[in-house]
Amino acid sequence: MSLTDLKSIAADCARTSTGLGAFNVVHLETARILVEAAEHARRPIVLQISENAVKYHGALEPIGLATLAVARKASVPVAVHLDHAESVELIHEAVDLGFSSVMYDGSKLPYEANREATADVVRHCRAQGVSVEAELGEVGGKNGVHDPSARTDPDEAALFVAQTGVDLLAVAVGSSHAMVSRDAAIDTALVQRIHAAVPVPLVLHGSSGVSDEGMRAAIASGITKVNVSTHLTGIFTGAVRDFLEGHPAAVDSRKYFQEGNRRVEGEVERLLSLYAHAA
Repeated sequence: MSLTDLKSIAADCARTSTGLGAFNVVHLETARILVEAAEHARRPIVLQISENAVKYHGALEPIGLATLAVARKASVPVAVHLDHAESVELIHEAVDLGFSSVMYDGSKLPYEANREATADVVRHCRAQGVSVEAELGEVGGKNGVHDPSARTDPDEAALFVAQTGVDLLAVAVGSSHAMVSRDAAIDTALVQRIHAAVPVPLVLHGSSGVSDEGMRAAIASGITKVNVSTHLTGIFTGAVRDFLEGHPAAVDSRKYFQEGNRRVEGEVERLLSLYAHAA
C-alpha cells in the first residue's frame, strides 16, 4: 500500500484490463483530495505533478514533498509521478526527492534524439528503482504529438520500447491535451494494434476530452493509464464560480476551495470506478 512504483501498479491493472486513473496535483491540497477519492473507490491512483505545475509553484520540492507525504499515508497504492518533463535536470531532482515514477517527454524531438535521450533517462532511473514513462506520437510530424490528428505507429512503438526499456508508453490515438469538450474520437483499432505489438502498459494523455463510453472502449482495447487534468480543473472552477455567485460577500478562500475540492473528489471517485469496470 501507500507509495508504490508505477510499473507494478500499471502491470496489475493491465493484467485485469482495468484503467489506472492518473490525475494532476495542481494545488498543495489537491493530493489529499485525490487520495481520499481513491480510498473511497478502493482503487490505486497516480498523483501527477507536471513541469508546468512546477513552474507555477516556483520549484518542485514544496509541492513534491507534500504530495509524497500524502501518498505515504494512503491506504491504497499510490504512485507519485513527474509528468511531461522535458528537463532531464528536473527528472533527476524528482528521483532524488523520492518520486516513484517520471515521464520524460521527448516527443518534440526527432525519433533518434528522442530514443537516445529516453534511454539515458531510463538508465538513470532504473538504477534508483524509479519507473519511466515516455511518449511517442507523430515522429517528425509538423503537428506535434499533442494534435488529435497525430498517430503512433505500432511497429515504431515496439522498436522504441525495445531500444529504450521504458516501463510505460504514451501513445497518440486521437486525444488531445487541454480539451474542454468530451468528444475526442479514440482510434480503438489502432489501440488494439499497438497493444498487440508493445509489451508495456499504454498511456492515454488528453483523456479529459474523451467521453465515459470512449474511455470504456479505450481501456477495453488496451489502454491502461488514463491521464485526466483539464476535466477536473473545469469542475473545480465551475464550483468556485457557483459558490461565489451564491455568496457574493465571501472573502475566505478556504470556503470556495472546499466546494471545488468536494466536487473534484466526487468526480475522481466516479472515474476510478468507471475505469475499474470498463472491460
